[in-house]
Amino acid sequence: MKNDFSSPDILDALIVALGGKENITHVTHCATRLRLVLVDNVKIQTGVIEHLEHVKGVFTVGDQLQIIYGAGRVNIVCQALKDKLQLAENSEYVSQQRQNILQRFVKSVSDVFVEIMPSILAAALLMGLTSLLTTKGIFGARTIVEIFPQISGINKIISIASSGIFALLPMVVAWSATRRYGGRPALGLAIGAIMVHPGLVDAFSAASGNATVETISLLGLPVELVGFQGGIIIALMIGFTVAWLDKFFNRTLPDIIKFVLSPMLTILLSSLLLFTIIGPFGRMLGEVITGSLLWMAEYLGIFGYMIFAAVQQLIVITGLHHTFGAIEGQLLASTGRDFLNPLMSVALMGQGGAVLGYMLLHRKNKQVYTLCISAFTSILFGISEPALFGVTLKYRFPLLAGCLAGATGAAWVYISKLTAVGYGTTALPGITIVDPANNGHMNYIIAHLLALVAGALLTCIFGKIAVLKAK
Repeated sequence: MKNDFSSPDILDALIVALGGKENITHVTHCATRLRLVLVDNVKIQTGVIEHLEHVKGVFTVGDQLQIIYGAGRVNIVCQALKDKLQLAENSEYVSQQRQNILQRFVKSVSDVFVEIMPSILAAALLMGLTSLLTTKGIFGARTIVEIFPQISGINKIISIASSGIFALLPMVVAWSATRRYGGRPALGLAIGAIMVHPGLVDAFSAASGNATVETISLLGLPVELVGFQGGIIIALMIGFTVAWLDKFFNRTLPDIIKFVLSPMLTILLSSLLLFTIIGPFGRMLGEVITGSLLWMAEYLGIFGYMIFAAVQQLIVITGLHHTFGAIEGQLLASTGRDFLNPLMSVALMGQGGAVLGYMLLHRKNKQVYTLCISAFTSILFGISEPALFGVTLKYRFPLLAGCLAGATGAAWVYISKLTAVGYGTTALPGITIVDPANNGHMNYIIAHLLALVAGALLTCIFGKIAVLKAK
């Protein structure tokens, strides 16, 4: 992508609209949004920012201003703005001080998974590819590998590559969490390796009763020597613990012994806490979360699916959706399938349908047409913020239509028993991680078409009603 933001005029216009260089204390970004912490939000010229080139929406969450540029472009804007402003190194701390506890928690969890999401996404896509190659019924009675046996070797490598990250995911999460919370990443990697140590009984084998678990006495406490495969929540908690202990010992130990004792004490205490407190509590918490979701699917049935899809994009507006990565990872590790992924995908597509409906209502307005096309393109690749903040939330009734449309698509997800074999991608890319069972790929397309058409129709109907009421 061309770096359009190398032009000083564009950057200068943005800085002026933000109240000047001295009004900006922190700049960062997520997948689609530029996030800024300002000294005085009153100085923000929202109307000016909305009409700047490439801007797809502007809104405020707490004390943080967020400007939607879209995936890829936001990285360029953020880096160019940072280079221009030359902000102090402690700006991250200033940003956190301006957020409440919930905002800080959500952001920290989001940061952990944003760091490792490329590897998870790659593994999920590869897992979807190997499922496509080895599932019967997609291209007749035989699998693609059986039809073309010469690609069996390639498929084997793809299978290994796809399963590797998920097999060691707790180690990767512990590394990322330790890094995010200020500890030395190598120590997080070390504690993550302990979680999946080959000397421990595999957690899945223990849970299925196919392995004998050794129990030892640790300071009078019975401790089972079971690994933490699939322990995503445990990995988050132990990563935070390692970072805290690492910083504590580095701060308190004399320099002459710090280099040797700090990492040793950090790993020793973290290991003790892992097996006595954090591990058991994290397992219980993971079981509660997974069990609650499975309870919703089993006892609320189609209504549970529809309710989740109806509100999921509202959760995106708040930013709380960033915690879903940990929940999906736990669900996938516990059951081997992720039924939330297709629900989130149809919820997103419902908003896409609402955007198309709004575009049809204003098809003679070139500015609206351009905005809607851009927002819908982002939807197709799994990013809903431009649609939400640029169209549906802004005009309200398309948001309601999109939520109802998402619920419509979710009904088909339930009826067809649609699930995913990975997570991290939705919409068009999401079809690669669909579980092929029960004609999964076909049902994925049907569910999304239902959400898309329902979103467009409901938006047109609500728009016509709004016009009639106005008269």
